[in-house]
Amino acid sequence: MTRYVTPLREGGSLPAIVEADDDGMYVLKFRGAGQGARALVAELVSGEIARALGLPIPELVFVDLDPDLARTEPDPEIQALIRASAGLNLALDYLPGSVSFDPVAQKLAPDLASRIVWFDAFVSNVDRTPRNTNMLMWHRRLWLIDHGATLYFHHAPGWADDAARPGDRFAPIKDHVLLPAANLLKDVDAEMTAKVTAEVIDRVVELIPDEWLGESGGNGGRVGGDVSGGDSGGAGVNGSGRAAYARYLNARLNGPRQFVEEAIRVRVR
Repeated sequence: MTRYVTPLREGGSLPAIVEADDDGMYVLKFRGAGQGARALVAELVSGEIARALGLPIPELVFVDLDPDLARTEPDPEIQALIRASAGLNLALDYLPGSVSFDPVAQKLAPDLASRIVWFDAFVSNVDRTPRNTNMLMWHRRLWLIDHGATLYFHHAPGWADDAARPGDRFAPIKDHVLLPAANLLKDVDAEMTAKVTAEVIDRVVELIPDEWLGESGGNGGRVGGDVSGGDSGGAGVNGSGRAAYARYLNARLNGPRQFVEEAIRVRVR
């Protein structure tokens, strides 16, 4: 990162538009904000799973943040955030001129709506509601953003040892902004499940930087590039590591998939 441009104050964790040394503009998510590294893990894992499912996600990149950049910021809150986020952070490609998705004015095809609802139920996304859709329209295309609130179970101590956790029905799906349009959940279920293979899950969790899991080292550069260092079973957040995330995600796909059944049930109601 070479320049802090402006904060996006509509976000509770103060994400910011920044300029990187590749001259690109990105929306930076700070590891020193809110739920810290766990939110970045969720953003990374869920975002890359969405990409594997063919859903529209802005490019994700790792950003190394120099705490000395805080010296040029007049806002003490931003200074503290930058210093607390020294090291590796995560950013999304900035979509200039994009506007928030309006569920009243803009309608999605049932197939796409069903795929997004399936994905959000799978990753336990509590943050795609009419109040906050976390979807943008850019160049007449829909983009999914802000997945830091997914995988929320990993904030609970001992989650990695909870064998029942992957079978959670995810009751909050009843509040999903696209649920009324998602009338093809049964039809897309098999195809979506087939796309999230064990190999895909392994590839995605291997992207989690060591330092976000309490290990030494880390990754740099663009998400999806070469990954080095780290052990998929290493200790991490709440005593769990990449292997714990992989176990959870693989187990969640086992049938019967309660999260799909719950989405269909509450939609019919």
